Amino acid sequence: MRADIVDSGIKWLVGARIVIDAPVSKVFAIVANPKMHSAIDGTAMVRGEMVGPEKLELGSIFWMRMHWIVPYVMKNKVVEFEQDKLIGWMPLARNIWRYEFKALDGNRTEVTEWMDGRTAPKLLMKREVIWSPKAMAKSLVNLKKLAEEK
Repeated sequence: MRADIVDSGIKWLVGARIVIDAPVSKVFAIVANPKMHSAIDGTAMVRGEMVGPEKLELGSIFWMRMHWIVPYVMKNKVVEFEQDKLIGWMPLARNIWRYEFKALDGNRTEVTEWMDGRTAPKLLMKREVIWSPKAMAKSLVNLKKLAEEK
C-alpha cells in the first residue's frame, strides 16, 4: 500500500495522492477532525492532543502540538473549505496544507494532499518542498488505513 508523489509542475506546490476504499464523507470527516491529525501524520512531528474544535470549518483555528528538535505548538487557521471536497489550513509560515477529495464512486475516494508554499516566504519553503512529498505520502497511507477500518 502506497501513495503516489504528484508533480504539479510548480516548484512551490508539492503533493501526494492515494485512492481509499471508503466513502468520501468518512475520509473527509477524519481529516476535518484535528484530534485525528496525530494518527494521520507521516512526519512523526505531530504529537498529542490538538486544541480546537471537534470539526474544522472555514475560519476554524486549531493548535497542533509538534516536535522537531524541541516541542512547540503550531497555530493553524482553516483558509479553504468545501464539505467533502476541500480543506486547507495555514500555519504561521503562511504555506497551506491542503487536502482535495474526489468521490470515485459510492465507496472509493481519491485524496490528494498538497503543501502549497506559493504564499509563504521562499526561504522557509526550501526544505519543505524537499521533505514534504514523502511525508504526505506516508500521511495518506495512514489515512487510508484509518478510513478502511471496519
